[in-house]
Amino acid sequence: METNFIDYVKIVCRSGKGGRGSMHMHRAKYVPTGGPDGGDGGRGGNVYLRGNRNYWTLLHLRYERHVFAGHGGNGGKSGSHGADGHDRYIDVPCGTVVYDAETGRFVADVTDDGQVVLLLRGGRGGLGNKHFATATNQAPRYAQPGEPMQEMTVIMELKMLADVGLVGFPNAGKSTLVGAISSAHPKIAGYPFTTLEPSVGVVSYHDNRSFVIADIPGIIEGASEGKGLGLRFLRHIERNALLLFMIPGDTDNIRHDYEVLLRELTTYNPDMASKQRLLAITKADLLDDELMQMLEADLPADVPHVFISAVTGFHTAELKDMLWQALSTEARMESHASAIVHRDKDMDRLHNELQAEGEDEDIVVVDDEDLGDIDDLDDFELVDLDE
Repeated sequence: METNFIDYVKIVCRSGKGGRGSMHMHRAKYVPTGGPDGGDGGRGGNVYLRGNRNYWTLLHLRYERHVFAGHGGNGGKSGSHGADGHDRYIDVPCGTVVYDAETGRFVADVTDDGQVVLLLRGGRGGLGNKHFATATNQAPRYAQPGEPMQEMTVIMELKMLADVGLVGFPNAGKSTLVGAISSAHPKIAGYPFTTLEPSVGVVSYHDNRSFVIADIPGIIEGASEGKGLGLRFLRHIERNALLLFMIPGDTDNIRHDYEVLLRELTTYNPDMASKQRLLAITKADLLDDELMQMLEADLPADVPHVFISAVTGFHTAELKDMLWQALSTEARMESHASAIVHRDKDMDRLHNELQAEGEDEDIVVVDDEDLGDIDDLDDFELVDLDE
């Protein structure tokens, strides 16, 4: 089934090569010994990543398999400097992590709107022959070529930025809650796996304050091993400051279901064990006060809990108060500023997902220039244009 939510893409990025320096001698009617006046070549274009809060998925990059910056212009006579190559900016949603597809090396993490990260630097332009004139060599007939371009195949993975992530089995009432307390309108139906892609809603709170809540598709036992929707959407929970576990009140064993969900998260990423957690017992409209008291005796003691009904609005205001109070701690800021620790299994999973989507075919780029990386202009080979 085609979906508009794309959270991983693989593309080829290439910076521009530097322009060639000019070998030119000044000639004028009344200047018999004009000397060298060749200009420098222009800088090759850079490739940047730029965070853009107006994007929620990587859909706009799915069919743009190549991103190439412009080449620098060649130097000219009379000291004319070549034009700099056109820079390319790749707009990505906040929360995008970039890896080198060849080595699996972590490259960048774009988390803020307007954040700009240099991905590939364009080649420097070569020096014109005017730079090589000396007292003993007043008419140099050579100039520098420009630096070559750089190329990298990258995998971009979106890990959704949200303050609260909803964790629960299918049909736990996550989408119903998001629709009830936020401005989002997720699909709601009475069968499992109604939600096939994450949805985000903004929850309004007192005094014009708000927080972001994310509905993550249902997790089942064995999701960390690839069952159900598997690992595909677990990555989006890594960025949430707070995890709200949602378990229906009519389930057989609330404590068991909570432990299964927590085990799946910590198996996928052990760091999730340190995140703040709240427990919401949903569908409380089906329970009376006596039954709720009986259930409370068997709930996890170390996790704050609340009985709610998103359909009737029972205790939804209290839930928003609990969420805001928890988000007011330092954990909210730490979650957004935390470093990304790359794991080898992430790259294997991403390659498998891309291959399954038909996005991981070998991409061949043919160019008449050899790619390389020159660290210093002294490494340039001088070209004698008379030969």
